[in-house]
Amino acid sequence: MIGHRTTARGALLLIACTAAVAAAAAATGAGAAKVPQIVFPLLSDVPVHDNYGDPRVNGSHAGIDIEGASRRTPVLAAEAGRIRWHTTSSRAGCMLYLYGASGTTYLYIHLNNDRTLRNDNSGKCDLGTAYTVKDGAKVTAGEMIGLNGDSGDADGNPHLHFEAHPNDGADVNPLPYLKKAVRLLFPGRLGTRFSLGLRGTPVAAVADRLTVDVTSVRWWPGGRWTPLARTVSLAVDPAVAADARLGELVSAQARAAQSRTAAAGTMTVFTAPAKVTEDALRGDAGALTAARLTTSDGTVVSLDPDSVEQPAEDEGSVFWAPPDWLPDGGRPF
Repeated sequence: MIGHRTTARGALLLIACTAAVAAAAAATGAGAAKVPQIVFPLLSDVPVHDNYGDPRVNGSHAGIDIEGASRRTPVLAAEAGRIRWHTTSSRAGCMLYLYGASGTTYLYIHLNNDRTLRNDNSGKCDLGTAYTVKDGAKVTAGEMIGLNGDSGDADGNPHLHFEAHPNDGADVNPLPYLKKAVRLLFPGRLGTRFSLGLRGTPVAAVADRLTVDVTSVRWWPGGRWTPLARTVSLAVDPAVAADARLGELVSAQARAAQSRTAAAGTMTVFTAPAKVTEDALRGDAGALTAARLTTSDGTVVSLDPDSVEQPAEDEGSVFWAPPDWLPDGGRPF
């Protein structure tokens, strides 16, 4: 048998190199395996560009800046986990950590510090201004956890700096996860009650479905109208859907949108109150039930006579408020 002679020094070097390579491979594999498919961290259609690793004053860029969303756009939990506020960094401003159930830690930086839609910098890193859940709260994927802003050294440039740290370790480029992320129709905590308002142009009313090209969404409790482009197919009582008048109404609205202005054919569909589920958050076909609609000329059509009272369409006086801020006896719907 032909042997291979290795000096003591060479053996040690070989062992060290082999261990380093193995450790790096294990860390890479473990990190990739630990990061699940995430929820996109903003309720928005904004595109994502790769600026991870770009040079910065204090080193290379450790995350992705998601730009283009307006102030106070809802910031969402990428996965289920626990929240920790961080309010002492002058660069990061209002920041939070999401310790994901998968073991991945996510950083959300430059959250809102404005009291109005202007850059007033008059707010603090607190509940209702920067954050929409309490420090230490357990959250579900897709739950609203904060509001987009420009605190810290992002002053004047609202955007979300988003980082991913697999196994609570070093940062990695979150772009692949953001590209594959699920973009939700609305934010919500799984198992809680909600109702939606969907503004847009009707596409069709056939069988037991009403399909709408949505341009903005509002949710109750606590939401405001937010621009969002989705095509949503809502469940409708078959008896109501079979009524020729509904089909005629939808067709008339669609023709109005094509022949005049988009606003002329816009209608608002309100969904029946229900519990938040994953398919409802995504707006999957049939996951939401249409309860009533209002056309552009003010016509109100009830689609679910047995449904409980629906929310009003007024804007309200706040951008967001925790449910326990409702006045005594107040109802979220």
